[in-house]
Amino acid sequence: MEREKFTFRLYVAGHASNSARATSNLGALCREYLEGRHTIEVVDVFREPQRALADGIFMTPTLIKLGPLPAPVRIVGSLSERVLLIQALGLPGEPE
Repeated sequence: MEREKFTFRLYVAGHASNSARATSNLGALCREYLEGRHTIEVVDVFREPQRALADGIFMTPTLIKLGPLPAPVRIVGSLSERVLLIQALGLPGEPE
């Protein structure tokens, strides 16, 4: 059985410290829990403001879990609350 792949979209504001922290925290979490089965798309709201508005992004950083289903999950902030992030994203309990 093939394991589920996770797809994330992270909206950031250029090189702001919270955006850099969120990018780093998400990358570390994915390397630990989802090695080889995740995709992260980073969208800079300064470069693509219309896309951010179309997706209803009004604060950064904002992480959207696009898959697997159920419905998308949105998390705002630097993604530093690791236990809460793991629970909100529905990640497995033990790293892989």
